[in-house]
Amino acid sequence: MKAFVVEKYGKDGVRAAEVPEPSVGDRDVLVRVSAASINPLDKMVRNGEFKQLLKYKPPFVLGHDVAGVVTRVGSAVRGFEVGDEVYARPRDLRIGGFAEYIAIDMDDVAPKPVSLTPQEAAAVPLVALAAWQVLVDQAHVKPGQKVLVHAGAGGLGSTVIQLAKHLGATVATTASAHSEKLVKSLGADVVVDYKTEDFSKVLSGFDLVLDAVGGANLEKSLTVLKPGGLAVSVVGPPDAGFARQLGAPSFLGLVMNVLSRKIRKQAKALGVRYQFFFMQANGSQLRELGALYDSGKLRPVIDRTFPFDQTLEAMAYVEQGRAKAGKVVVSMTPDSN
Repeated sequence: MKAFVVEKYGKDGVRAAEVPEPSVGDRDVLVRVSAASINPLDKMVRNGEFKQLLKYKPPFVLGHDVAGVVTRVGSAVRGFEVGDEVYARPRDLRIGGFAEYIAIDMDDVAPKPVSLTPQEAAAVPLVALAAWQVLVDQAHVKPGQKVLVHAGAGGLGSTVIQLAKHLGATVATTASAHSEKLVKSLGADVVVDYKTEDFSKVLSGFDLVLDAVGGANLEKSLTVLKPGGLAVSVVGPPDAGFARQLGAPSFLGLVMNVLSRKIRKQAKALGVRYQFFFMQANGSQLRELGALYDSGKLRPVIDRTFPFDQTLEAMAYVEQGRAKAGKVVVSMTPDSN
């Protein structure tokens, strides 16, 4: 089968290749891929940023989001049959959405939301799971709380806005002026133009900030939290909780705490908290999220769709910051545009 494979870590390490179809374990479903989507995590894994914790061995197929059709099921699989339309964010060390076929553990798979096309569904799993796990599992967002999400027009930000609003929060976001109409349509109550305004000068009293920018932006985010508030970053620095989540040796937890010492110290001085976030595959949560998409509470935002043969071009498009809003999708359908 054709796939896009990381041959070596680094910017130029991915190429198109012919590889064997994946083997199917007892708990696996084999999915013929209809569409996949590009995530910043693809670049990070390609570059080896997590290679001490996620021990991929090149060559391996890249791609963290997938929608497609089940073509085979393992002997222990229950709840899925050949012909089912599904979507998934395969678990770490089992990724491989940039391929014609992928074998996925049944616990990571869910039925595709019926209201979404395969291309729309492929844009959903990673960002929707991340939004759910931050807002529901980690921050326990309640009605009436205040949530700030940075980069609200992006794939993650646009999903977090919608889910936070669904949970009853007041939502603020940073976005450019040309994205203001979009993020307001998704549910943002307050929009700060990051090009002309300093959000830390105009916002205060927030229960949660979700940061996907890092650096000085994360440090300033601490200052808009109320006492006891929580800043969550998806770009780091990582903390010991990340090492525990991946089952890494305890010494790596100590290393992670050293990396995040500065931001955690700043948070403590302000009476707030800092946590790093790295999402986990979860098919049962995708089922719950699928119901929200089918009921119209959530909708995917797609910037552009590329043909599968142009997966490298799609990755470059995202990496160069050319996407205006939402996700970039690669589709097996030849008439994609």
